[in-house]
Amino acid sequence: MTGSLRVLQVMRAPVGGLFRHVADLTRGLHARGHHVGLVVDSLAGDAQTGDRLAALKQFADLGIHLLPMPRLLGSGDLSTPLAVRRLARELDADILHGHGAKGGLYARLARLGSNRTASLYTPHGGVLHFGAGSTSGKLFHWLERRLMAQTDALIFESEFARNTYARIIAEPTCRTEVIFNGLDPAEFAPLSQGEDKHDFVFVGELRDLKGIFPLIEAMTRLRRPDGDAATLVMAGDGPQRSALEARIAELSLGDRVRLVGSQPARSVFAQARFAVVPSLAESLPYVVMEATAARLPVVATHVGGIPEICDGTTDTLVTPGDAEALRRAMQAMLDQPEMAEAEMEKRLARVRAQFSVETMVERIAALYRQVLRQS
Repeated sequence: MTGSLRVLQVMRAPVGGLFRHVADLTRGLHARGHHVGLVVDSLAGDAQTGDRLAALKQFADLGIHLLPMPRLLGSGDLSTPLAVRRLARELDADILHGHGAKGGLYARLARLGSNRTASLYTPHGGVLHFGAGSTSGKLFHWLERRLMAQTDALIFESEFARNTYARIIAEPTCRTEVIFNGLDPAEFAPLSQGEDKHDFVFVGELRDLKGIFPLIEAMTRLRRPDGDAATLVMAGDGPQRSALEARIAELSLGDRVRLVGSQPARSVFAQARFAVVPSLAESLPYVVMEATAARLPVVATHVGGIPEICDGTTDTLVTPGDAEALRRAMQAMLDQPEMAEAEMEKRLARVRAQFSVETMVERIAALYRQVLRQS
């Protein structure tokens, strides 16, 4: 197929790395002359969600459509797939691309009975984070197996995600591709150097899977070489913010740990010397790449696709959930910053070479054309 494509991207919540990926893909496809529409959860009606979507409106010429998408189960699970199907027909969509567990569910259910539209799915962790023995895991993993016949291609952001899907759900019977997330060249520009920097910065959702509680435990005994207590700035919001604030107060860390809410990553990176990514589960987190591109040494856990970003420097990655191991790694950065800088330079070279948003968009667009030719 030649000419422009008509792509409808389906996702639930416009937050985190999933939304960053969809936003990059939307802008990149638009720049290449393709037509893009978004289907997003109508239940997340906060101001930040509205602002994020408004910033994408000029690139989504097929519109931004709000439909109910409950996080787990709800009435929207019956009505939304039918609405997406109608929308795909009205917009004459060539591609339905689902992102995350719910986006993937709706995009593939909407394809039922249609040979006109191809269906692709990127899990973004999503279903891979459900325990196989949990009620949610049993349900969503069963749905994944049932929907394989409606999937023209599965896209994974890391080899880890591809292997995990095969291990806990099933070996895919459809085409699969591993396509790394990527950064824009502007993200490699040096940061302005401010005064009175914090020692560490965390950027991410405030929830258990991001390792926020082991991080707070690690902060209790961190010291700078001059003996002063180390400091941390945390950017992000999430369901566990109140519990996190309570734990910070309980450990008397209020003067050392600062919560600043959701902010652009680079603006917060400029406030610290080192980044910390203590995640318990990940696919291929943007924040490791973003911090490296900003020339911050990164303490990170050995989880998900992080070793693929840090290939060649994985020996310093930390066991997830181990607060003491995290503390030791953070202390080593404080004590030996020159070694941390040398490691950062190695990672920076790899991120520049392997994680380009241009390559990501080109490969996904090429895959769209290939599955359309085959369907």
